[in-house]
Amino acid sequence: MLTRATRAVLLALFLFTTAANLASRELRDGMGRLVNVPDQPHRIICLAPNLTETVYALGLGNDVVGITNYTDYPPQARLKPKVGGPDNPSVETIISLHPDLIIAGGGINQEHVVEQLDHLGIPVFVVHPLGLEGILESINQIGQATNREPAAQELVKRLEAREARVAARVRGLPRPKVFVVIWYQPVITVGKGAFVTDVITAAGGRSVTADIPQAWPQVSLERVPELAPDKLLLVRNAGEHSGPSLETLKAAGGWSSLNAVRDGHVIYIDDRLFHASPVIFDAMEDLARKLHPNAFRPQ
Repeated sequence: MLTRATRAVLLALFLFTTAANLASRELRDGMGRLVNVPDQPHRIICLAPNLTETVYALGLGNDVVGITNYTDYPPQARLKPKVGGPDNPSVETIISLHPDLIIAGGGINQEHVVEQLDHLGIPVFVVHPLGLEGILESINQIGQATNREPAAQELVKRLEAREARVAARVRGLPRPKVFVVIWYQPVITVGKGAFVTDVITAAGGRSVTADIPQAWPQVSLERVPELAPDKLLLVRNAGEHSGPSLETLKAAGGWSSLNAVRDGHVIYIDDRLFHASPVIFDAMEDLARKLHPNAFRPQ
């Protein structure tokens, strides 16, 4: 926590550097908070990778002055100054970048960090996307906060059109039963509250854990064969945060008895599947092609 003296110094610095930008609008963010945001923000900090992706997709990459760790998309965003992890950003670093708008994520960024930045007088606009529809809504909300509403509406239309094209390709086809392996010891997967479940449905599959209320539930390994998945969905990245591979599961106790493991019925998707931003629609199209390859072959 910042001391009172440090907070006073930082607040004075912030007010001094932003005094010229007085015009603002009062908006309600994704958490129902009323936030005064500048009419034309030009120094934006994004407190989660998916928020950076959305801001860049709206054509505001040049206005981003700070990002968090683990930001990979788009590649040029990696060159921006980092303020720390989404769960523990450095308030001192944030202040030093003189932001006129901070975009935060509900359920990602801790409430006390948002409150601390609020107390310093920095506009913090929070979005909390739930499901694919929630991701589209958050794009419009960020467009509103950054005064890029027409660009946001156009982006949402393009993403909705992509989803509709996938739906048309997979309509009427059998839906393979999919089990998502986020981790294997303990077994962590996706439930009803996860947008990944929506992506599987949109791609023409059926998540066998869609009825579990939690977004990221832990289940027993004994439960997995009972769910009888046709396919295991594994996440493969180039970096250190990659999920388990088929070889890992074959060598792990218990997994080798699962038909999908024994027969090699796995699908690899990259980590865009877990990003609540426009890039998740790339993952949706990739997954649809892998679930229904014949539906996407040239006519």
